[in-house]
Amino acid sequence: MNRLFTASALALLASLSAAHAQTEIQWWHAMGGELGAKLEEITKGFNDAQTEYRVVPSYKGTYPETMTAAIAAFRAQQQPAIVQVFEVGTGTMMAAKGAIVPVHQLMADNEVAFDPNAYLPAVVGYYTDTDGNMLSLPFNSSTPIVYYNKTMFEKAGLDPDTPPKTWAELEEFSKKIKDSGAGTCGFTTQWISWIQTENLSAWHNQPIGTEGNGFGGTAARLTLNGPVQVKHWENLKRLSDAGIFKYGGPVGGDNAAPMFYSQDCAMYMASSASRAGVIANAKDFEVGYGMLPYYDDVEGAPQNSIIGGASLWVLSGRPDAEYAGVAKFFEYLSTPEVQADWASFSGYLPITQAAMDRMGTFYSENPGADTGIRQITLNAPTENSKGLRFGNYVQIRGIIDEEFEQLLSGSKDAQGALDAVVERGNALLAEFEAQNQ
Repeated sequence: MNRLFTASALALLASLSAAHAQTEIQWWHAMGGELGAKLEEITKGFNDAQTEYRVVPSYKGTYPETMTAAIAAFRAQQQPAIVQVFEVGTGTMMAAKGAIVPVHQLMADNEVAFDPNAYLPAVVGYYTDTDGNMLSLPFNSSTPIVYYNKTMFEKAGLDPDTPPKTWAELEEFSKKIKDSGAGTCGFTTQWISWIQTENLSAWHNQPIGTEGNGFGGTAARLTLNGPVQVKHWENLKRLSDAGIFKYGGPVGGDNAAPMFYSQDCAMYMASSASRAGVIANAKDFEVGYGMLPYYDDVEGAPQNSIIGGASLWVLSGRPDAEYAGVAKFFEYLSTPEVQADWASFSGYLPITQAAMDRMGTFYSENPGADTGIRQITLNAPTENSKGLRFGNYVQIRGIIDEEFEQLLSGSKDAQGALDAVVERGNALLAEFEAQNQ
């Protein structure tokens, strides 16, 4: 009798446990360190707020490594429900037909309230199709700005509260800094591709490719060897030869930040999400913030800058119960409270108007923190300043770095280097188009 009762009790407990079992949702991401810890804190907030779902974040390395791992897992039918993909992987993800569940469809299928108009156009435009449907959820979006050393500006006789507005002013300020001995270099930069080519083009309302910078389909080809881009690369080469500009290296330009922190260079063009790191490393000087400089002889400039960062993609082939949870989780991530907290901590941009409004006090108490959001919303995005969407673009960014170094070495002039970017890049785009027809 006792055994029967025990067995029955165990069966009852098992059934109750099953009834209350949480649906587990795997989220693969590329954020380590403090950002990764904050991401886990945000996830815990969702998990603690309800009992039906449990999101499990897993760090998978760099952006390329995370994307590669997700693709391999999908082929092995072991994919997570959510994967964080950097913005230049958007074209590749879009082309993976059948492998993704578009966010607009996910939310509709699970009857979760979703208004794409609530999201900032300059942010969400990057992740929508030509019909305006949102394909992935923006999570960490940033844009490049200018950080400058107010102390060095004062030593050079410059107004520490006035950053350069134009490239002519930036050159003038840089010469004063160098000639006065306040520093050995005027400026340096992260990302020749993202900042000095892609954003340079958007900021001046110049296309970098056909088909609306790739938004129109895989037949798109590069056109970033136009007069404005050539003029800019020529200027960077000239200023490099004069010692006014110091190259920070390929890919992200990892050598740029140390030149700014050591007070070698007075100005540093970098992601708005670098703000916390810049402040932490600028121990001996006060940091100022400015928008990207522009050429005042280019009609329509300045327009708006474009984003970097990443978005969250939903992979197909998971149980329906998981998708219901993903929809709820995305709803949670988009709330003004979560977005404002994330943006205030990280320096990334808030993705909704409500979150931006909520950050008013933070921005007023932290001068310069709103530079990125003011810059990216300066004007309504055009076809040229909405962003870009090309396949194989990670490799194309590598080509941009290689050709820029050819320019700096004197092996090619600006026109020749950018012509080579277009020729080599278009070969990769043709290959991508053939693979995805």
